[in-house]
Amino acid sequence: MSRAELDKKPFDVAGMFDGVAARYDLMNSLMAPGQVGRWRRATVEALDLDRGETVLDLAAGTGTSTAALVDAGLRAVAADFSSGMMAEGRKRQRHVPFVGADAQHLPFADGTFAGAVISFGLRNVQDPRRGIQEMARVVRPGGVVVVCEFSTPTHRAFRAVYERYLLRAIPTVAHRVASEPEAYDYLAESILAWPDQEELRDWFAGAGLRSNQFRNLNGGIVALHRGVVQA
Repeated sequence: MSRAELDKKPFDVAGMFDGVAARYDLMNSLMAPGQVGRWRRATVEALDLDRGETVLDLAAGTGTSTAALVDAGLRAVAADFSSGMMAEGRKRQRHVPFVGADAQHLPFADGTFAGAVISFGLRNVQDPRRGIQEMARVVRPGGVVVVCEFSTPTHRAFRAVYERYLLRAIPTVAHRVASEPEAYDYLAESILAWPDQEELRDWFAGAGLRSNQFRNLNGGIVALHRGVVQA
């Protein structure tokens, strides 16, 4: 496997995730100890949907994020374009339905879902603005789109420390634990190249979403964005 580059060609990104699928969840826990569950709970809360509503979990990977939605009483569909990640997910999350899907061309009719969410996956879409537009398309009017993604720490000194962590600590851990450590070099680079909170909120508005807002988590290391589909 070769790592993806920042041009994020879909075939390269999917292949990279195929290669890291077996230890992907383990690496997430090591990189953000004690935080992954907290971010998932915050994402479920941001959807603010009634039990039994149907939600699309895009770029769901092994389906751990989808399982959190199901555990909250929602009906959730996991969608991803990495066959390796979905294969791992089908073994671990037997109660979660998986659908192969490219975020830029979703195979769902307009207004299919009450909400759509993508956690730490929008950054890997070649055209992320198109991905937001597709999420908005498949959500019914009045429904919600939620993006949980790495972002820009708000405190300048903390930001400098965080950037050093991304460029040094994550690759070091990956080379000891991950099956394909080069993928985590891409991870660090893609986070540093990602737009800040205000720009991503502008992308929501550009996709026709309204009432757009974001909430910083962990000092802005992660930002939770929410928008409502126009009625």
